Amino acid sequence: MAEKVTKEKVEREDGFLYYLGKDGFVWRTPMKNNPRGRKAKVGQEKVSRQEGYLYFIDKNGYVARTKMNRQGRLSRKRRR
Repeated sequence: MAEKVTKEKVEREDGFLYYLGKDGFVWRTPMKNNPRGRKAKVGQEKVSRQEGYLYFIDKNGYVARTKMNRQGRLSRKRRR
């Protein structure tokens, strides 16, 4: 289950991809079918990341995080 990290809601527009950048801010970049858009910083709230968590923008527009499953899978060589 994901937990909400920020209090700031991101309003989404069609034709843009939203993501959390390395600097901790939410960014938007135009999709391939949107030739007129430009890359821009969207939010003012900075998120400090912790190791072992996956950060994403949830369906409500908030930045959320969930614990990563890092158990891994066996490679083909190790299965034999």
